Amino acid sequence: MVWSCFLPDLTTENHRAEVVTCAKEDRISNLPEHLIDLILERVPLEEAVRTSILSKKWSFEEVDQWMLLLSRNGVKELILTNSSQCYKLPSNVFSCLELRKLELENCFFKPPDEFEGFVNLNDLELCNVDFGANLCGTKINLPQLKELSLFRCTNVYNFNIKATKLKNLIVFESPDSMVLHLLHNPCLTKVFMSFLKPIDEFVRDEGNTLSIVLSNLPKIKSLYLDGLFFKVLIGEKIPKLLPCVISSLKHLWLLYYEIADLDQLHGALCLLRNSPNLESLSVRFLEEEPQAIRYDVGPASDHLESPNCLDSTLDQLKIVEMTCLKGSKPELLFIKLLLAHSPSLQKFTITTSGDLDAKKILDISKDVMRFPRASPKAEVVYLNSET
Repeated sequence: MVWSCFLPDLTTENHRAEVVTCAKEDRISNLPEHLIDLILERVPLEEAVRTSILSKKWSFEEVDQWMLLLSRNGVKELILTNSSQCYKLPSNVFSCLELRKLELENCFFKPPDEFEGFVNLNDLELCNVDFGANLCGTKINLPQLKELSLFRCTNVYNFNIKATKLKNLIVFESPDSMVLHLLHNPCLTKVFMSFLKPIDEFVRDEGNTLSIVLSNLPKIKSLYLDGLFFKVLIGEKIPKLLPCVISSLKHLWLLYYEIADLDQLHGALCLLRNSPNLESLSVRFLEEEPQAIRYDVGPASDHLESPNCLDSTLDQLKIVEMTCLKGSKPELLFIKLLLAHSPSLQKFTITTSGDLDAKKILDISKDVMRFPRASPKAEVVYLNSET
């Protein structure tokens, strides 16, 4: 087990944070337990904590003791990086109400029934955290939270938080569509949502549609979405126009995107059509996998060739980047559409898939060169294929 934690320096008034990590050479782990105890009893708290640099092996019981000590000394930053089995946080961690920053990895998050929230927490990062199945929807109050990151967390539907000041949200591979409730926050300015899971692994949420989700983001500036974002939302016919335009959105990233999938195509066009101030667009197409779904490119191509497919001008769009381009007909038609509707475009960068040969890459460049451009200053740049 390897732990890394920030602990308070009790010799200063503001509890300066000290980082503690494990070294490569293990000097004291193999000493008899009673000798280790005698050593730690004779050094100040800060120095005792630093002995973890010399020892790689902490049992969970010892970690519990450290957590108890921290909870009594006003810790403000706490990072637990656990590489062993899932660690159940002791209840005293939830009494650390002066915490400003909390990072947990490979832990079981089960607060006591009386826990109401971390009232001073600004930054919360959770990786491989299991929220269990028995929180019973208890709301956790995080009134000062600005940054929230969830990486590969489970049972997120039980993480029911109230964070009215949340500005930045990252959700990566947390198979639970209930995380969409976190988007119901008017202060959000940056959102990253990437699911990377088959749709049947998600808990469906009938209370969320694309219209509802986007209408709850009046201050959003940067939006990162993977293709499955549009698939997780309960089936609605994605509208051309939203109740309110997303006037604040400046930067849009579409990740692991399959343009031949009509749901994903309609979702992207809806975002473009309703973001009048969009300045940059980045699209990373989904790379081929052995078990990948093979979409019929016909319907997407027909839609992209239909009159008024976009029926709006992207007046502020200046920068476009496309990565892992394979040269399919829908991809090329999408490029053609963007070039024709972006009068302020300055630079369009294309990076082809690493699987393409030189002839295919040349054919793509020839096709793109023939497309009409609304901007006389638009420059198309081809970069080396990613490997």
